[in-house]
Amino acid sequence: MPVQHMGRAEWALLVMLSLFWGASFFFYKILVELGPFTVVLGRMGIAAAVMIPVLYARGGKLPAWRGWGPHFVLALLNNVIPFSLFAYSERHITSGLASIINAMTPIFTVLVAHFWTHNEKLSWNKAAGVGCGLVGVVVLIGPAALADIGGKDVLGEVCCLLATVSYGFAGVYGKRFSGQPLNEVVTGQVTAATILVAPLAIFFEQPWTLPPPGLAVWASLTGIALISTVAAYLIYFHILAKAGATNISLVTFLVPVSAVLMGVFFLGETVNASAVAGIVVIGLGLACIDGRLVNWLKRRPAA
Repeated sequence: MPVQHMGRAEWALLVMLSLFWGASFFFYKILVELGPFTVVLGRMGIAAAVMIPVLYARGGKLPAWRGWGPHFVLALLNNVIPFSLFAYSERHITSGLASIINAMTPIFTVLVAHFWTHNEKLSWNKAAGVGCGLVGVVVLIGPAALADIGGKDVLGEVCCLLATVSYGFAGVYGKRFSGQPLNEVVTGQVTAATILVAPLAIFFEQPWTLPPPGLAVWASLTGIALISTVAAYLIYFHILAKAGATNISLVTFLVPVSAVLMGVFFLGETVNASAVAGIVVIGLGLACIDGRLVNWLKRRPAA
């Protein structure tokens, strides 16, 4: 089985994915008035309502009842567990700390991929790249964010950490869908996630008892469903099939970078020296994992 790597198209799509998923942290902050399971139900339900008719209009179809098992497993690992945990944690910890913990996803993905795959074994450049990426995120967000670790909101921190572990397993498990039509994979996943999370929202949160949501809440639910879910997962599964679980997990390093750049271009914010240093260190980590810079440096003395 060939070793998977990132091409230029995959790197460009990874940056776009970081923008789409980075927006979800913004949407979560607006949706804090809803329960975590209710947020996930709205996110997955709207996505499914859009994707199902699109799928059938394009000649696709949902799997037969015997083929739903893998979709439910993927939905549990990639949606229900991590989305619910992040929606809960965003009510208790800062987004900066959440971004740092979320950046641990490649660590768990590398470990899971090393033991569960044949073509994504742990190497020194991957280990060095993941380490640089994590350090870069800490520098970018600001070391002061780490001061909150172990405080009164430790449960929120543990929830974020468990979400990254779930993402690690999801990235490796999702490779079994390689070769299947993207629309069918995404539609099956969001539909299965909706079915799984609906009883949790109904039993634990009774969303019908909440005050009617305002325009901002509905706009955020629509945005997190269509941008951060439907569009994002179409990109996600394309990169996963082409470049593997370890490479797709690198998006968690780019999400904080995207947040900083969006603040500069759309909010008029300024970038301080620590942010620039963090972006540089993250770039170094990505270059190490990509491997081409290392290979070029090895060949250069021989040339």
